[in-house]
Amino acid sequence: MEKLTGVVRDYAWGSRTALPELLGLPADGRPQAELWLGAHPGAPSRAGDEPLDALVDRDPAGVLGARVRERFGDRLPYLLKVLAAAAPLSVQAHPSEEQARDGFAREEEAGVPLGAGHRSYKDPHHKPEMVVALTPFEALCGFRDPEVAVAALRRLDVPEVAPLVDLLEGADPQEAPGAAMAYLLQGGEEVADLVEAASAACAEDAGDELDADRRTVAELSAFYPGDPGVLVALLLHRVRLEPGEAIWLPAGNVHAYLSGVGVEIMAASDNVLRGGLTGKHVDVGELHRVVDPRPVPLPRVSPDEPAAGVRVWRPGPDELELWCLAVEGETLAGPADGPRVALCTDGEVALQADGRPLALTRGASALVRDDDGPVEVTGTGTVWVAAVPT
Repeated sequence: MEKLTGVVRDYAWGSRTALPELLGLPADGRPQAELWLGAHPGAPSRAGDEPLDALVDRDPAGVLGARVRERFGDRLPYLLKVLAAAAPLSVQAHPSEEQARDGFAREEEAGVPLGAGHRSYKDPHHKPEMVVALTPFEALCGFRDPEVAVAALRRLDVPEVAPLVDLLEGADPQEAPGAAMAYLLQGGEEVADLVEAASAACAEDAGDELDADRRTVAELSAFYPGDPGVLVALLLHRVRLEPGEAIWLPAGNVHAYLSGVGVEIMAASDNVLRGGLTGKHVDVGELHRVVDPRPVPLPRVSPDEPAAGVRVWRPGPDELELWCLAVEGETLAGPADGPRVALCTDGEVALQADGRPLALTRGASALVRDDDGPVEVTGTGTVWVAAVPT
């Protein structure tokens, strides 16, 4: 085992205080959006003086173990993050494994530089993700029933919504949400007039506590005036997570995080197809190809609780599971093998593996290698552990 130093990404929507407070560092005035704890080549953590991706390359057998190498090759297949949003993120979706592999190959063949602003695929991997709230957390996630979206649009009480309402009511209910999003993202004068009219109507009663949809339009248009993503939001579920609650976002799920701090785990990828609420590249055609157009239930996910103080989320894919160990003086067992990344978010704890302790305080993280064997946690505090399911 050894301590990790994560990489802080300073995206514009990030909080200026949440990550410095977690890490025990002075705020520098910049927005600090994400703390990356993993081996993704875009921002690998450091294990001691060595980048984690380099350590995995140098000693895959010791770090990953035979089970993980057989399934995923010589790479850490998940990425653990702390996300701190003070402003809404872009409306976005992530590709499936096949879509990511094909899209990455197309852009490589076309000679699009990996760091180009108009590049859609940064790697050949999918990016399903789960976020567990550390603070109250707001998000848009997944297309809701077209009838619910139509009712929300009608309550805006602006005649410009008529084409969008007609599309939602006239299309196959399993295709209508995706078609409505495509209509909004195509832009043009008609869509611009609709966004302007809806934003103006909702700004008049932005404090109205009776209609969450009108509040959503008012809030988003204040951050992104004139952006069609303001109305894409009305096609989506809005959810508020309390600390400890989680949502799971598989490939094709359209979503946007709005505010709050959470622990996020995902397959190790940086592939994002954006669809509004952003000044970055929006590839409407590629987004439409990866989006699942069907309405879905609100994508909450609950943990298993195999022992007192232990919660484990296993949302589905082979790459990832997330443990939360809340210790109060006792000893709790964590995941037994494979590469594990641990993060302490509260208190003072010690990881025990292979007969050796490693102390962690709030904001500290560590790599537990496969050859360290089973891991236990003692002390008083909260530790999150990312692992690969058995």
